[in-house]
Amino acid sequence: MQKKFQQLFAAIAMILVAVSCQKMDKPELGTYPVDANSPTGPLKFYVAFDGSSSNPLMNAVDSIRATFPSDNPFTNAGGIAGKGVTGVNQKFIKYPSFNTWAGSSSVSISVWFKQDGQTKNNNGTNGPAYIYSIKAVDGFHWSNAVNFLFLEGNNTACAVKSQFVSIGSDNWFTWEGGQMIAGLCDNQWHHMVLTYDETNSSAKLYIDGVQNPNVKTWGTHGPLKLATTKISEYRVGAGPSNSFASDDWLACSFKGGLDQLRMYGVALTSAEVQALYASKR
Repeated sequence: MQKKFQQLFAAIAMILVAVSCQKMDKPELGTYPVDANSPTGPLKFYVAFDGSSSNPLMNAVDSIRATFPSDNPFTNAGGIAGKGVTGVNQKFIKYPSFNTWAGSSSVSISVWFKQDGQTKNNNGTNGPAYIYSIKAVDGFHWSNAVNFLFLEGNNTACAVKSQFVSIGSDNWFTWEGGQMIAGLCDNQWHHMVLTYDETNSSAKLYIDGVQNPNVKTWGTHGPLKLATTKISEYRVGAGPSNSFASDDWLACSFKGGLDQLRMYGVALTSAEVQALYASKR
């Protein structure tokens, strides 16, 4: 009997040693902002950029499912609430996914941004400033993307453009030309929300809590049906192309400030958007 107990204790000791020596693939969770939303709730992906860790991956962790970026070259800076990040030319924050967001039938993208003057491409001339992009596998679509959202213009007139790609079809929702918006690139924080509602195939744009009067539609498309099987990469702060050294508009990067990126699997109501704006969330 004594010999059996000795063997049992030896086995337990070996297990404890193995566990204590195990290396983790991800940083320790630590503390980071959370939201009143379960992993199965409407908010699918949320990054507050409020981390103060020396490990940059900790400063861009998603609070819904603790999804860590695989790369975060952006610099910490003051945000609309606490800290935010500042984009770096030809760089982007890369995530393994936006959790389950891309599979949603209706969506909302909410973000605070600060852009100083003319949006710039990678060579310094006019070009898009991407909030995010979802890169497609090579050869799937002419844009190299499944979805993206960007600003393009200056403080006098700035366009907001987004493209969604499903299997067999795609659609642009744009506020450009005579619908361009003044005052978005004044180096002040602004809140932007883009929604797509499957019930009427419509997209709405909100700036600083106010709905833009120009509502866009995608015929009778219905549920979004993004081409999730064709996704290769999720990026914050850059377009879907890899030709960063050129002036390729699909490869442009965001050089301004970003904060409070939220991605919902529902179309937010006007009241919900106004509440996010009023609370600086």
